[in-house]
Amino acid sequence: MTRINRRSLLQGAVGFTAGLAASACSQALRPSGSAPSSGAAAQAANIEQVVDPASLERSHIKVGYVPVNDCAPFAIAQAKGFFHKYGLTVTLNREASWGTSRDAVIFGRLDASPVVSGAVTNARVGAEGAPPAPMCAALTIHRHGNAMTMNRAMWESGLRPWREYGGDLEAFGRDFRGYFDGIPPSQRVWAAVLSSAIYEYFIRYLSAAAGVDPIEAFRIIISPPPQMVSNIRIGAMQAYMVAEPWNTRAISGNEDVGFTFAHGKEIWQGHPDRVLAVMEDFINENPKTYRSLVKAMIEACRYCDDPANRTEVAEIIAERSFTGAKPKFTEPALVGNYNYGGFDGKDRTVQMPDSTIFFDLPESLPHPAGDHSTFMWQSQSIWLMTQATRWGQIEEFPADAEAKAKQAWRTDLYRDIANEMGIECPADDYKVEPGELFIDGIAYDPSDPVGYLNGFEIRANRPQRIYMG
Repeated sequence: MTRINRRSLLQGAVGFTAGLAASACSQALRPSGSAPSSGAAAQAANIEQVVDPASLERSHIKVGYVPVNDCAPFAIAQAKGFFHKYGLTVTLNREASWGTSRDAVIFGRLDASPVVSGAVTNARVGAEGAPPAPMCAALTIHRHGNAMTMNRAMWESGLRPWREYGGDLEAFGRDFRGYFDGIPPSQRVWAAVLSSAIYEYFIRYLSAAAGVDPIEAFRIIISPPPQMVSNIRIGAMQAYMVAEPWNTRAISGNEDVGFTFAHGKEIWQGHPDRVLAVMEDFINENPKTYRSLVKAMIEACRYCDDPANRTEVAEIIAERSFTGAKPKFTEPALVGNYNYGGFDGKDRTVQMPDSTIFFDLPESLPHPAGDHSTFMWQSQSIWLMTQATRWGQIEEFPADAEAKAKQAWRTDLYRDIANEMGIECPADDYKVEPGELFIDGIAYDPSDPVGYLNGFEIRANRPQRIYMG
C-alpha cells in the first residue's frame, strides 16, 4: 500500500482542527463562583470554604476540558462547589480536541487541562507528534470510559464485538485482515484522538495481538472527538477509538453508523485514560494553588464515582456547555448499562459497573492495598514509553526512563496531598500488570521494559532488537 508520511498527517490534522480550536477557545464557562444553573449555584454557596483564596499564590486559574464524558469531574467540581471549597475561582474552557488541550497547557493559554494518557510522558521523551515540554501530572482523572467503534461495512463483512469472539484472537485476526485486504489502500484508515498516546497504542496493540501488522495494514489519522461520527458516516475512516459518548452515539438506534467493537478495558483492564496536565513551572511557582486544584478534583472524582450520583452526572455533562449530547448518550458508560450495538436486532446491553472508573477500583481488578483510580503508577508511565518505542516514535527506549517517569507522574505530590485528605495510597510507584489484564495475555513487568519490548513479534524496525538508549 502507499505509505504516507506520518508527520504530514499530523500537520494536516493540526490544520483541520485550528479553526475549531479558535471557536472553542471562546467558549469559556463562567467561573466556579457562578455555576451555570441556579440550583448548582445554591449548592456551591452552601459549601464551606476551607482554604482562604488570599492564602494561595493564585486563586483565579483557567482549566480546560474536552466535550467527552470525562469532563464530568470538571463539571462537578464547578457545579458542586469543590473549586470554591479549596479557595479557587476556575474558568473552565472547552477545547476543540485533545491536541489543543495539551498544547494550551504547553504554550500557557491554560494553567491545567486533561490530556490523553501518554501525552505527558511523550512530551518528556520527545516522541513523534508530541511537543517536547516539561509537563507533569499528579492525578488520573479516570480509567476506562472509552471504546473502539467500527463501521457498518465491517459488521457486514462478519466482524463482531470482541466479547463474541470468546478470546479467539486468531479468528478475529482472520476477519480483521480479510476486511482490510478487501478495500483499497486509500480507505484503510483508523482514527484516534491524538498521536503518540494511549488510543493510538491500543489500536496498534489490538491489531498486532491478532497477528496483523498495523504499520502495513492501515493508516491512523487524528480526529477531534466530535467529528468522528460524521467522519465515519461519510467514509473518511473505517473505525475509530474515542472516549464516550462518541461510541454510544454511533450505534443502532442512535446515529446508526457503527457498532462498538471493544471497550478499552478489554484491551487493558485498569488502564489510565486521562490525566490532569500542568507545566512543571506551575507547580513550582504555585504549590498551594496546585494542591487546592488536586484536592478539588479528587473530591469531584469521588462524587462522580458514587453510583447514586451517576445519573445526575450524566445529566450535568449533557448540558450544551459540556458535551452537548443527550443523557441517553452520556449515561450508558457512566451508569454501566453499556450497549455494544449491532445490526442484527439483538440487544447487546451489558451491565458494566467499571465502564468508567473515577475513584474506587472494582474487586475484579487486581490491585494492592490503598490503590484507587486517581493514583498514578509510574510503571504505567513507563509502559507508555515502551509503546512509543515499539512503534518507532522514539528511536530507542530511554536510558533514563525511570527518572523521566518520576518527573512526569508526580506520585510524591499526590501522596502528600492525599494524606492531608485522609486517603491511603500504595507505598510503591511500580507494579507488575498480570497477563490476564491484557487482550493478548502478555504480562508487563516494569523491571525489564526492554525485554518486554523484544518479546513482541510485531513492532517497528523488526528484526532489529531494541536496546536501552
